[in-house]
Amino acid sequence: MSLPSSEALIHSAFYKFTRLDDVSAYVRQLRHLTLDLHGSILLAPEGLNGMVAGSATAVQAFEAALTALPAFSGTAFKHSACKTTPFYKMKVREKPEIVPLGISGVDATRGTGINVRPAEWRELIRQDDVVLLDNRNSFEYRLGRFKNAIDPGVAHFRDFPDYVKAHVDEWKASGKRVAMYCTGGIRCEKTSAWMREFELPVYQLEGGILNYFQQLTDAERDWEGECFVFDNRIALDTHLSETTTTLEEVYQDEPDGAWRLRRARQLQNNDG
Repeated sequence: MSLPSSEALIHSAFYKFTRLDDVSAYVRQLRHLTLDLHGSILLAPEGLNGMVAGSATAVQAFEAALTALPAFSGTAFKHSACKTTPFYKMKVREKPEIVPLGISGVDATRGTGINVRPAEWRELIRQDDVVLLDNRNSFEYRLGRFKNAIDPGVAHFRDFPDYVKAHVDEWKASGKRVAMYCTGGIRCEKTSAWMREFELPVYQLEGGILNYFQQLTDAERDWEGECFVFDNRIALDTHLSETTTTLEEVYQDEPDGAWRLRRARQLQNNDG
């Protein structure tokens, strides 16, 4: 999806697993590159994970500068337009991991599952021998999901491995293949890197749900509901347009919904 020529507010989501030796140096560099943007970028020895928003010109300039750095060459970006301002500040931070799975020693820079492009994903998930897993929190699943996807029933990403360990022998015994998806792809890459030890065919949707919506104009054929996004827009439809869903509606049926709502409001007010 190319950036529009107008100065409308554009959201760009991206990540890349790559070995970074001097994380602090990259933090300083990216803080300079994002002076005209708002958003959040995490950097760790395993790579970067970020979301930024700004004018089309500012986003395009940042993406060109980022991919000009050898460590981040080839980074893919998922774009969507904004009615609501997604972020009010710009934060670039160093973390131990860009996405914490809760299992030490998982290195997604050394190999992950099988990436499947959106057009091929549509055919894959219709196969009888495929277990389709939603690799997100349950509240995200309830808001929207691929048809026939399984909700592992997790409240946090770090709980997902327990679900896999409880079912992997069953899947292997019945000759199943596993297909996973998440919002932007990063959670699936980290999980599939760990799942390689089970010698089970594991597939992941390239670029996640956002890329599926971006690439396929008829994504509603396979998708039910909306897609939760972790910014002030809250949810998008299959055409990457903001919906009218509120945070209260997202969390109302959650056991810890009151806590999640308070935390989300705090993040909105303080922007992270």
